[in-house]
Amino acid sequence: MGRQEIREHKLTLSEVLDMLVADGMVGKADVEALTADKRTRRHDVHPLVVAAGQKWKSLMPPHQALHLEALTEWLAGRVGLEYIHIDPLKIDFSAVTDVMSDEYATRFAILPVQVTKEEVVVATAEPFLRAWEDVLKHLLRKNIRRVVATPVDISRYLVEFYNLARSVKKATQGGRQGASGQSSFEQLVEMGKTNRQFDANDQHIVNIVDWLWQYAFEQRASDIHIEPRRELGFVRFRIDGVLHQVYQIPMAVMNAMTSRIKVLGRMDVVEKRRPQDGRIKTRTAEGQEVELRLSTLPTAFGEKLVMRIFDPSVLVRDFSELGFSEEDLARWRQMTAQPNGIILVTGPTGSGKTTTLYSTLKSLATPEVNVCTIEDPIEMVEPAFNQMQVQHNIELDFADGVRALMRQDPDIIMVGEIRDFETADMAIQAALTGHLVLSTLHTNDAASAITRLLDLGVAPYMINATLLGVMGQRLVRTLCPHCKQPQPLRTEEKEQWDHLVAPWKSSRPAQLQHQTGCLECRMTGYTGRIGIYEILLMSPELRRLITPATDVAPIRELASREGMKPLRISGAMKVAAGVTTLDEVIKVAPPAGQA
Repeated sequence: MGRQEIREHKLTLSEVLDMLVADGMVGKADVEALTADKRTRRHDVHPLVVAAGQKWKSLMPPHQALHLEALTEWLAGRVGLEYIHIDPLKIDFSAVTDVMSDEYATRFAILPVQVTKEEVVVATAEPFLRAWEDVLKHLLRKNIRRVVATPVDISRYLVEFYNLARSVKKATQGGRQGASGQSSFEQLVEMGKTNRQFDANDQHIVNIVDWLWQYAFEQRASDIHIEPRRELGFVRFRIDGVLHQVYQIPMAVMNAMTSRIKVLGRMDVVEKRRPQDGRIKTRTAEGQEVELRLSTLPTAFGEKLVMRIFDPSVLVRDFSELGFSEEDLARWRQMTAQPNGIILVTGPTGSGKTTTLYSTLKSLATPEVNVCTIEDPIEMVEPAFNQMQVQHNIELDFADGVRALMRQDPDIIMVGEIRDFETADMAIQAALTGHLVLSTLHTNDAASAITRLLDLGVAPYMINATLLGVMGQRLVRTLCPHCKQPQPLRTEEKEQWDHLVAPWKSSRPAQLQHQTGCLECRMTGYTGRIGIYEILLMSPELRRLITPATDVAPIRELASREGMKPLRISGAMKVAAGVTTLDEVIKVAPPAGQA
């Protein structure tokens, strides 16, 4: 199609259907059935949306489903334009909304998605409407590059981007009007000491915070970071363990956002010199309850706020969903079925220890059992447990908490973390008096937990008398099931595999699954995370090794001979099963023998 030959017009359904038939993607019978249906004659619905609603499959190999994204990508190729999937994580909403007014964008159903010194990239779902292009080129004195995106994405993000930009702009302007020697939001915070309507009066800030939460839920974020800098504040999301920068926001607006969130979390809005913790319960757009755990930290340029998002559904996950193999689960249940003793879960921060413990406690918390926890802070409120939070301001620490719980007739006690000898000693006393105690410890692997307890000052005979076993764990990103592709092992992958499983012998798989990237995984190749585990079960032979001078190497070696699969072997099994990649396992699992 020559561009000069095409008249200026909106895309019609008959035009789209004719092109689909001409390209051999849809049969004439399907098209005739659709055009005969009077419900398709609505002019307010984009023809691509109508066609996508038929849920056809392409007649051309590989016979993919003709959903909206597939049809939009096909149309872009048909008219000689680039197709893009609008990813808000990669768009500077402040910059793109400065290019044109929302009225102009709405009039032509276009959305600027990128602004550089030389050009402006504008997304459209109407490739044959070009009247706006020359006008913008003249006004902006930049080249205009048109790209094609789905009409649903354009209409949705047009509203969201401009609303958010408008809220930020008005909040910033409000700050400038009230400033006199200090930022207006600082003044408003001062007013907030006596007037609790501070945040409620600023609807723009309320809108920004609410939008931020909903967007984080939609993007499957596990954490939201609000980070002040000298000129601008940064908002970042952690998605599948990786941080993504989302927005840059003026510092005045970010300060107000932080204050708004602190009020909702029942934190001290005025106090900015010391760290604080809080908690908020909110809901997703679908109505599902979500809990946010808040943590503030004073930094050089203001308060940094991190919100950890807790999804209650993790508590009811099956162990296989967490990544347990049948052998792992059998060994774990062997430990947790004991009436008394200590079970430890080890790993760095963010390795899924709390999720494992909560899921385990949930399975153990029957009406006949009293489950008590002492945590810092309480990660998720669970009605099946009796949960207590550490309160350092009144000198209630883990050791005091365990001491108090011992008088509450518990059957199972979960101690959030063993950090010192006093807590370890109280946990051991609880185990010796007939309780099952579960806790976490920060070590690199399962075997190192024993030497860590010795370092804390726990006597070897006490460890022998109470420790049932230790589980080390890590989280690896899982490959997107929609786009992962099998490929034969390359030379470097053979070397990586041998390095991963060394010094154990394991035959190489014939092929490995690789990440590709698609719309479902936002082009990352990964969706979600899963655990890899090593489970050390105490045995009479292992207990004989524990002395004041015990080294971790003999413990690790004997545990492996007795059936413990090290983290890297567990990871290699998931690589061979096509669940994750070599790079992911190598990145998170410590090399064999590294304590």
